[in-house]
Amino acid sequence: MVERRKVSRKTAKRGSSRTSHAKKSSKKPSAKSATPKRWSQRVTRESDALDLKRGVFRLTDAKKIAASLKRSAEHSSRRKSSAYRSALSMLTFYINRAGKTLPKTQRDRLERAKTELKHQFGRD
Repeated sequence: MVERRKVSRKTAKRGSSRTSHAKKSSKKPSAKSATPKRWSQRVTRESDALDLKRGVFRLTDAKKIAASLKRSAEHSSRRKSSAYRSALSMLTFYINRAGKTLPKTQRDRLERAKTELKHQFGRD
């Protein structure tokens, strides 16, 4: 009787001919099932910190940004810490992840929104 050895997939693949290469599909995944290109984009969208209003960081007034963050933090059922802490951490996260690509005017506006957020939560 011939004794058979178990072969793992890696070993079996290694033993196959090396001359034939499988072509990768050039088909793009549908927009519905596609994952975001950047992990920070996914964190902003799916974070347990709070449910953000779309485009909140693009608002032109620091008070409106702070008010929107406060509203989102207070109404979120997914946050794990205080409303103030969640709102401030999401704002800081956005500023840090944007890095050098964030225009100075927008960075200044977001920094003012931090201060305004402190005022709105009564943490002067």
